[in-house]
Amino acid sequence: LKTLAIKQGLKGLSTLTSNYNIYTNRNQQVGVNRHKINTIIGSAKRTKSTAYDPPTHYPRDDYNISSTVQGPDACEKIGLTKLGIDGPTTLYHNLTFQELFDHEVANEEGQVAAAEYGDTFSVDTGKFTGRSPNDKWIVLNEGSESAANIDWGKVNQPTSPEVFDELYEKAVKYFNTKEKAYVFDCYCGANPKTQKKVRFVHEMAWQQHFVTNMFIRPETEEEIENFTPDFTVINACSQVDEDWERHDLNSEVAVVFNVEKRCAVIFGTWYGGENKKGIFSLMNYWLPMNDPPVLPMHCSANVGDNGDTALFFGLSGTGKTTLSADAHRALIGDDEHGWDEDGVFNFEGGCYAKTINLTEATEPDIYHAIRTDALLENVKLVTDEENGNKVPDYSDTTKTENGRVSYPIFHIDGYHEEQKAGHPNNIIFLTCDAFGVLPPVSKLTPGQAMYHFISGYTAKVAGTERGITEPTPNFSACFGAAFMTLHPTRYAHLLEEKIAKHGSNAWLVNTGWSGGAYGKGERMSIKTTRACIDAILDGNAATAEYEKDDAFGLDIPVSLPGVDTKMLKPRNSWVDKDAYDATAKKLAGMFVKNFEKYQGDEFVDLTKFGPKV
Repeated sequence: LKTLAIKQGLKGLSTLTSNYNIYTNRNQQVGVNRHKINTIIGSAKRTKSTAYDPPTHYPRDDYNISSTVQGPDACEKIGLTKLGIDGPTTLYHNLTFQELFDHEVANEEGQVAAAEYGDTFSVDTGKFTGRSPNDKWIVLNEGSESAANIDWGKVNQPTSPEVFDELYEKAVKYFNTKEKAYVFDCYCGANPKTQKKVRFVHEMAWQQHFVTNMFIRPETEEEIENFTPDFTVINACSQVDEDWERHDLNSEVAVVFNVEKRCAVIFGTWYGGENKKGIFSLMNYWLPMNDPPVLPMHCSANVGDNGDTALFFGLSGTGKTTLSADAHRALIGDDEHGWDEDGVFNFEGGCYAKTINLTEATEPDIYHAIRTDALLENVKLVTDEENGNKVPDYSDTTKTENGRVSYPIFHIDGYHEEQKAGHPNNIIFLTCDAFGVLPPVSKLTPGQAMYHFISGYTAKVAGTERGITEPTPNFSACFGAAFMTLHPTRYAHLLEEKIAKHGSNAWLVNTGWSGGAYGKGERMSIKTTRACIDAILDGNAATAEYEKDDAFGLDIPVSLPGVDTKMLKPRNSWVDKDAYDATAKKLAGMFVKNFEKYQGDEFVDLTKFGPKV
């Protein structure tokens, strides 16, 4: 049909559609997928206007281990009775991508967006369009291994076993009122040596769709027949904790993890990212305690044709997903990885990209990935007056600047199927400098690499968390403090050991502002940042001539292909040099102040590798 559509061209599309309608009306039992055919027809239409050719093989069809278990013993057959859940009489277990789409449409859980490369389901997550970090809690089980090792505080807020038990009972009781539920069994971690089995229990199809996109999918029915999870997430997002004040929590929203009971409950937030980042936090607890220790990393990763691996550290909005999706390199993963004795491996089976101002010209890989089986979150849809279709408008941030799309990693053309690669040649720290004083790229010594890894300077970008409406300066240890369950120095020492052992190069890349601070300067263009990354990966940056930055002691290249030399040294891009000097001094002082918590007899002194005030 695809070949026929392309041969007939636009003139033959109406005939093809008509013939298809007749065919499906007469042959419903064949199970031909109209939705898939419409996607192919759309592909044929676009053949005349774009050079991109969507793949002809659909890996989605290779994932087909679903089952619908019905009857009064459905929960027992799946294993939910072990959790106390025995009410639902219909359980949808590891549905296929097409089944998920069909359920989403039938349940009216959102809308079908007519994305350019295929119909894509779109959901609205309500008032929560980002994580709610103040509502994440970890149970403090006195005398336990987690109690002794977790870095308790603002990030890892402790709650009591009694509070968890009440919320767990509430979640179970709620699911026991439901006639149906969705269960997804999956893996986290591409290396079988440290892979974790995870089970999700959801009340909505789109939530199972999200985790199906984001986690590693089992390949055979045998894998899930006797699936024994290492951890279970019960997501009762439509319910709230009315007793939050008595429970000494911060709101009626509760995302609570119990390491020892190997279970978590979610209340009051529909945001898909809570499922993903919760498990990431657990991996950040489990892996460094492995023997030998494994370094969990909040980074994206890709690999070149010659096997050279690159890591991209950075918080949401700094460019991890965008910059690792490179047409000349194979994507390993876009957000969460581990570094063990064998090399680098992905935690996930998909990507979760921001869609703000997304265009095919600037971010083609992500733009092309938005097709059937992707899932849009909080993206504005506008009605096409010509055909009535709902079309995504990525420039409209009325709802939020944190519009997102999740998609299985095979939506990225040429992705690295092994999901594992060798030890990294280059480690890139991405920062969104809202002050506009850090250079677009600088080479770090091993000592500077440790300093900037622990500092984790960036800016919280609008929309990624509740209450953030514009970039706010932020120091986030390990470029992911919100997800680090152990003390930052635990991860820093692991990184230090691996850099020394494998000789990796380290770089600091600013994807933030140039020519002035936020509000006066301009955000670095993707084109400029890409040129810096290309220079790192092709070796031009390593052989460039360097000069020292006076404010931060960083080595800045004098010139790089494709980068305006005026931008390379930030002071030159500012019209008001005195303003730059004052702003640089201010930011340097912030670095020094932030690092005070990492000084003392129990720490190695790294202050000599930071800015001087």
